[in-house]
This record gives sequence, C-alpha cells and structure tokens, in this order.
Amino acid sequence: MSQLGKPIQTGRPNQPQPPIDEYSDNLFTFRPATKDGAKARISIQGPSGSGKTWTGLSIASGLAEGARFAVIDTERGAASLYVNDLDAQFDMLPMRRFDPRNLPKALAAAAQQGYPVVMVDSLSPFWNGPEGTLEQVEKAASKYGGNKFAGWKDGGEIQNEMIEALMAYPGHIVVTMRASIKWVLEENERGKKEPVNKGMRAEQREGIEFEFGVATEMNQSNQLRFIKSRCPAFRGVKLDQPDGARDIAKPYLDWLRDGAKDIDVTAWIDAASDDEATAEQLLKLYREVEAASALATPLMHPRTGQPTSLGAYIKERGTALKNAQQ
Repeated sequence: MSQLGKPIQTGRPNQPQPPIDEYSDNLFTFRPATKDGAKARISIQGPSGSGKTWTGLSIASGLAEGARFAVIDTERGAASLYVNDLDAQFDMLPMRRFDPRNLPKALAAAAQQGYPVVMVDSLSPFWNGPEGTLEQVEKAASKYGGNKFAGWKDGGEIQNEMIEALMAYPGHIVVTMRASIKWVLEENERGKKEPVNKGMRAEQREGIEFEFGVATEMNQSNQLRFIKSRCPAFRGVKLDQPDGARDIAKPYLDWLRDGAKDIDVTAWIDAASDDEATAEQLLKLYREVEAASALATPLMHPRTGQPTSLGAYIKERGTALKNAQQ
C-alpha cells in the first residue's frame, strides 16, 4: 500500500505585503471631551407656507452676528424675496440640478469665501429632485440588472458623503426641508377606523433630522416645535411666530460657546499647505483634525482648485512626502 507523502506548500510566503496605511481610521484613541470649535447645526421641516424660509433666514442672520452669510437656493429664489424685510445681508447660489455630489462642491466654495453661516433652502430636492439621491439609486440599479437594493449601495454612499460634508462645514449650518403630515388609519374606542396624525415626515432620507444638533418642525400656523435638541434651552419648547435670531440663534450660540474656544480651520489649511511641512507633521495634523471630527470639511484644493475635503488633502500631501522619502 502506498503512503501519502508530506503535504506540499503551494503558497507564496515571500510575497510582499501591502504597505500599512498610516492614515487608517482604525486607531482607537480616547481624548478629553470638549466643545471647542462646535458649530450650530439646525434643521427646520414643514409644509409649504409654514414659514421655514423666513425663520431659517432669521436664524442664519442671528448666527452670522452681522456678517454676510450664504444661501444655497433650491427653491427658485424664495429666500431672495425677503431681502428687504430682513436686517441682514446674504448672498445666493441658485441650484437647479440636485446631484448630492454638488452640495459638497457648493459648501467648499462657501468655505473658501469665508461665509460664517450657510443656509440650504431646501435640502429636499437633493433627495427627490432631478438627479437627487432617489434618481442616483435608479441609475446605479441599472448597473446591477435593475436590482434596486444593490443600487442603494452607490446611491446611499453619495447621500452619506453629502451629509458628512454638511456636518463638517467650518461654520454654522441651517437647513430647511419640505415635509408633509403622516396620517395613519387606526381603530378608535368605538371600534371605527379614523385617521390619526403621526407627525411630520420630511422629504429626505428617513431619520435625517437626527443628524442635526437641533431639529425643528413648523406648522401652517407658523408655530415651531423642537423635535430634537442637544441644547438644553430648547427641550420641550414650542414657539409661536418665532424670532429666529433672538429665540433660537442667541441661546444656541451662548450654549455652544460656554466653556469652549473657537477653532480656526484656515490654520489647519495653512499648515497642510506649508511647503516646509514634513510627512510626520502632516500625519500629526491629520490626527488633530480627525480628533475635531473635521476630516470631511469641504475644501477647494489649494493647488488644483477642485473640490475636496480637508482630510483628503492632508492625506494626499502627507502620503506624497512619505513616498518621496523612500
């Protein structure tokens, strides 16, 4: 009877391993908690005629504290109608196509021009408007034989990157969203079905309001209700015909600044662009920006002029310098 020989190793043990990515996000480093550099993130949802645009402009003017702010307009110039009624100055960027990848580009342009506040009026078309997320999902599904579930892999990533850029803007953000009341038929105490108001449903991805530090909804009587607030001053509060600057912007700013210091993002950009910077310094800078949750900060590339993010720019420069040393 023949005997089996020793197993023969067929692998390639000497195959070179891929280089370690120093910029990996797999480092689990705890740091002291701080509010340093925190900015306002406010959403207002409601039906047409509820006062979202006016209230949003009033909040934005209060957050800007006399400075000129920016409005990214998807509502055919609705905000411009109030230019003579509001004691504030703002610039408009009209948008008519709503690919979610365009919003980070607009935010990068606003950051380059130094606007302390950006208002998006409204965010809904980036969901269900021409070239919005829902259309991107349909386009992506066609690559997978019409599999819409697979299409969400691409479309969802585009949506997430848009929200990440919005939350990382180096200034305050105010967003409006169209909404409708959700009615559900439920059985009453008499055993009969009747419509029950289940609250408002924003025309955006479900649960998007919880991305914001303060989320509100307005009804057609111009009443505002806080549906989520990290700021204690707003919890359980309802406002009739609110003055956005006085009733919302001021207490929000007071809370954000309590025990916190401001962070100048331009200092990070200057450090990343410094011709004398080393690979080690850029890696350290990347970790500092990461700790401030600012890697996704929209940025116009200082050399190419193309939209990018602060984290991507630092990594690009640091990696190039590291490779040049080898």
